Amino acid sequence: MDAVLKMVAQRLALGLLTLFVVSLIIFASVEMLPGDVAEEILGQSATPETVAALRRDLGLDRPAHIRYFEWLGDMAQGDFGRSLANKREITELLGTRLWNTLFLAGYAAVIAVPLSLALGILAALYRNSLYDRLVNSATLTSISFPEFFVAYIMIAIFAVSWRWFPAIVNVTAETPLDERLYKAFLPAIVLTMVITAHMMRMTRAAIINLMASPYIEMARLKGLTRRRIILHHALPNALAPIINVIALNLAYLVVGVVVVEVVFVYPGLGQLIIDSVTKRDIPVVQACSLIFALTYILLNLLADILSILSNPRLLHPR
Repeated sequence: MDAVLKMVAQRLALGLLTLFVVSLIIFASVEMLPGDVAEEILGQSATPETVAALRRDLGLDRPAHIRYFEWLGDMAQGDFGRSLANKREITELLGTRLWNTLFLAGYAAVIAVPLSLALGILAALYRNSLYDRLVNSATLTSISFPEFFVAYIMIAIFAVSWRWFPAIVNVTAETPLDERLYKAFLPAIVLTMVITAHMMRMTRAAIINLMASPYIEMARLKGLTRRRIILHHALPNALAPIINVIALNLAYLVVGVVVVEVVFVYPGLGQLIIDSVTKRDIPVVQACSLIFALTYILLNLLADILSILSNPRLLHPR
């Protein structure tokens, strides 16, 4: 247990360092954007005096490193500042949007994870069969197309032609759960198609790699069926790489929903960050980017912890 706690502490320290570096990149990237924020807000008819006054109000006349450390300190205390576009507290904007994004990612994960594990186990169980080849071909095809292309195809078929699901996912905080599940089904399926292939192929590969191990040969010599060997002997030892790829794909679900949210006009963080970039609402862009980075880092940390708990030998690499 001490070794696990030490590993967790090391991963947390590395995660904090990574988050610090990412915050530097986010701030520097925003600083390097062309144009002046004050001029964008006031418009082309603004006089130099009004631009200078607004820059002072926004704190843009101070050195960049001072503004960075003030921004980082406020973020650490949970103060995201105010939106430049509508003067609302950014925490108010993020609350519902973050929940919507997490709901969509969780919806897709609930479909994708069991489906991927089932397809991967069956592909390993019936290796080189017609089923194995069909599943591999179908999953490779699904990840070969860009997400927006798959989304528009789904909209054209299921929303426009057949009218089974809405093309625009207009949900609010008051939307009932059953209605929310119905409206968000198409974007959830698009995300499922994107990540299922990676998880399915990793499950299949991890199990097949273990099938050549000596203890698997011993199980075969004992006369155990192939199904029992895979489910009771190979799968438990293949959990570490499977958990890793699942956690990484879940991280992608949260931070990679931007394109899907924009296509379906889904009111999540992805749509918010795109709208904020268009309006040059820099504080909102920075807050959303940092939340995405933090989510990715936390899910990677969770993947490391779960992998080691499922296979303690990883604590002592050779």
